[in-house]
Amino acid sequence: MDALASRPLLLSMLSSLVALLAMAFCTWVVSLAKRDVSIVDSVWSLMILLAGGVYAAVQLELAERAWWALALTAVWALRLCGYITWRNWGESEDHRYQAIRARNQPNFEWKSLYLVFVLQAVLAWIVSLSVLAAIGSERPWGWLDTLGVVVVVFGIVFEAVGDAQLASFKARSENRGKVMDRGLWRYTRHPNYFGEFCVWWGFYLMALAAGGWWALFSPLLMSVLLMKVSGVTLLEKDIGERRPAYRHYIARTNAFFPGMPR
Repeated sequence: MDALASRPLLLSMLSSLVALLAMAFCTWVVSLAKRDVSIVDSVWSLMILLAGGVYAAVQLELAERAWWALALTAVWALRLCGYITWRNWGESEDHRYQAIRARNQPNFEWKSLYLVFVLQAVLAWIVSLSVLAAIGSERPWGWLDTLGVVVVVFGIVFEAVGDAQLASFKARSENRGKVMDRGLWRYTRHPNYFGEFCVWWGFYLMALAAGGWWALFSPLLMSVLLMKVSGVTLLEKDIGERRPAYRHYIARTNAFFPGMPR
């Protein structure tokens, strides 16, 4: 492993895990006051940014790759946090978390500490491994780094454009009850998730350039979450029943990877 050669790799990983658990605990306390655990969605990207900050702090010197990894992580995290916070401002607890709350009564308030917040911290810690590998290497910049940066930037832009298009669509009263099938949403039902997918495979390319092949768990975990767990599968679990028009959208539009409508 060519990662964090000047300081023990284990120290970086343990330090970041402790920091993320502390952040999760503080967010949980806020959720008790608000009676809304969905605030974890706003904080989740900041957890990964915090992990990146810890990895950088452990390093005595940061190479070019490290600065790029930190900058891209910050842009990704702050944009996503800002967008989700703006989108959810003044809204009640997300229906997904309401379902989790209902399934775990009584005393969900206490159970949510580990069911929601500690779990999110651990997931963020695993996803951050690509950032750790990129920050901790002193290998010279290579073509894989350049490709990784391009893929990350593409993912951030793709996700941001998809979010902006959806927000603009929802803001128009004439679109109430309609299905968003324009712009990027014409080619994939989840451009935001596909953009996220690109971001983390892009970071892995940078990790790979740094010799951090072992960080493969990072993009693999993110891919599984986006496509099979908390992303596409969960979001579309019953949407066809709640919104019949969405069934037609599903029939003609790719779920994840962009493609021409059928």
